[in-house]
Amino acid sequence: MKTLRTWLIVLLIAFPFAPEGAARAANDDGGQITVGRGETALRVGGTFKFDPETGESSPSPGTSPGAEDPNQYMADVHCRSGGSDTPDKGCLTLDCPPKTPGGQEGTPVIWRQAPKSITNPVWTDFPAVSGPTCLYDPQPENVLANIAARILTDFRQLPVNPGTLQTQPAPNTLKGGPTNFYTTTTGEQTFNLTILGQNVHLTATPTSYTYTYGDGTTLGPTPTPGQPLPQTQWLTTNTRTSHTYTQTGNYQTTLITTFTGTYTVNNGPPLPISGTLDITTPPTTIHVWKTQKTLVADTCQQNPNSWGCPGATQ
Repeated sequence: MKTLRTWLIVLLIAFPFAPEGAARAANDDGGQITVGRGETALRVGGTFKFDPETGESSPSPGTSPGAEDPNQYMADVHCRSGGSDTPDKGCLTLDCPPKTPGGQEGTPVIWRQAPKSITNPVWTDFPAVSGPTCLYDPQPENVLANIAARILTDFRQLPVNPGTLQTQPAPNTLKGGPTNFYTTTTGEQTFNLTILGQNVHLTATPTSYTYTYGDGTTLGPTPTPGQPLPQTQWLTTNTRTSHTYTQTGNYQTTLITTFTGTYTVNNGPPLPISGTLDITTPPTTIHVWKTQKTLVADTCQQNPNSWGCPGATQ
């Protein structure tokens, strides 16, 4: 027994700093430590460090050059867990005093994470930060300002459906008669995006329409999308969006639908988007014909080859 105790004392004297060195390796690098049987060194995997006070992610020592953090992070100021609306009183009442005299107070947040490769992800609690924490980087204010600075660009890239341009009659109409134009508008459309790590809900609303009739004349912008007419009223009824062609020919017609937008950040109040989204429909060709009149002696039933009858050679 004396011999065994002597060996234990010798081991403790020879390696007094081994536990502290292992702890330092884990804290400095943040990676996973694996020690196998017979190993004499620690293998520390390179990872990314996330600072909850600034919201910044940075590579740890040993991380491959050019590597990117596979996760994205969101500072949730609404204190929700897993998408529920249950309030977290700890987050709401957490005191975040200034870190320096005269400095700004921090913002209580709950950090969420999701894979960066997923658009509109389901956010989960960040496992390395338990419960609410104080964010001292002015991210909530800056994020709102940064989103506002780019929201128009994101708005104009949305897959908004502008509807289609319709004419009555189509594709042929008559010179001198009113041709009815209207759009099959889709109304208000909504989209959910993730911008700068925040949940952004956008709404696109059609507000005006500009008709190009192809003969050099346009109508609009007008708030009227037009409407279809019964067939018995084609070429006889003028509408607010109809047009009368004075010359025969083939005309390329288009419609520009103008959308205005609003957005919310993390279920906050709706904010207006400064600017519009204008979408032009593909050109539609309309053929304008003219009518001719002549006196005939027979009906088409009496003489199928009479002038103007279907299939008759003129």
